[in-house]
Amino acid sequence: MARPGAACPPPARRVMVAARALLFWALVYSYCGVCACIAGLRLLWSIGRRPGETFRWVVRENPPACLTDPSLGTHCYVRIKDSGLRFHYVAAGERGKPLMLLLHGFPEFWYSWRHQLREFKSEYRVVALDLRGYGETDAPSHKENYKLDCLITDIKDILESLGYNKCVLIGHDWGGMIAWLVAICYPEMVTKLIVVNFPHPSVFTEYILRHPSQLIKSGYYFFFQMPWFPEFMFTVNDFKVLKSLFTSQSTGIGRKGCRLTAEDIEAYLYIFSQPGALTGPINHYRNIFSCLPLQHHEVIMPTLLLWGERDAFMEVEMAEITRIYVKNHFRLTILSEASHWLQQDQPDIVNKLIWTFLKEESTRKRE
Repeated sequence: MARPGAACPPPARRVMVAARALLFWALVYSYCGVCACIAGLRLLWSIGRRPGETFRWVVRENPPACLTDPSLGTHCYVRIKDSGLRFHYVAAGERGKPLMLLLHGFPEFWYSWRHQLREFKSEYRVVALDLRGYGETDAPSHKENYKLDCLITDIKDILESLGYNKCVLIGHDWGGMIAWLVAICYPEMVTKLIVVNFPHPSVFTEYILRHPSQLIKSGYYFFFQMPWFPEFMFTVNDFKVLKSLFTSQSTGIGRKGCRLTAEDIEAYLYIFSQPGALTGPINHYRNIFSCLPLQHHEVIMPTLLLWGERDAFMEVEMAEITRIYVKNHFRLTILSEASHWLQQDQPDIVNKLIWTFLKEESTRKRE
């Protein structure tokens, strides 16, 4: 008889691992089915109420003027040698200044960083990237091309292609997930890490399995596992879902926030209404469960985590738990009246908090 606490024999351990994997994937596909049924019912309801509008999709051929505003920076492209993909980015600030690299979330693109492009160009070369599959960046057709290791390598290769070996890395939402992982895998490339409304990946994967409320809020992760149907649902009623994400009372920017203008909304509609423009972004999520659960990893550079407490997709409790994985200076700031879209919602406050973090780290180094 094995002693209490002794290691399980290999056959028993394999059975346990297999059983946990079976339960995990059963949960994933079961919840995927539930989310699909809910989406299907909403579609039928829309067809029943306004059949003519349900399948209306305006063709947007020309970008709104805000996307070519010269005050935001210069539109540039870089082709990565290993992958062969061409990435689009907008850059502000002089070449040669320290690099600040900005990674957007879903469903966003470089434009979500417009306030930061203007703010930080005085002291940084600020680069707001269109991630793989987004906007004008190339979008491989197969979902296997969107695995996390590919997305992490993209950032390393882009950094090198821009002529830098390190940067201040800032990520929001899904871009925050990538930023955490880049900081973990390539710590020598990240001088300071700033993440907006996304916890350490290990916190997220553990918390979501233990808290049904977060599981429900992350339902879109499961819904996105389906082929083509999620893309179709975004197009219903001329991208009503996309508009609602930024403007509705439940998920959008709050009444005290910096609301998106009609032109801002049109910028998002222009980008995501292009043929096939949603498949790449959603493919990011179609590989996530094959990479989970992640092992615990420590972050060793100074880290700032900013959080909008009224986030409809992420529970604020995860923000504080993140502290245990950062083995350096860690600052957490929670804004009580802010939404998930924090850097667009409260740009002045966010920019001030980032400046304070960057300056205090410089002061600490001199001391």
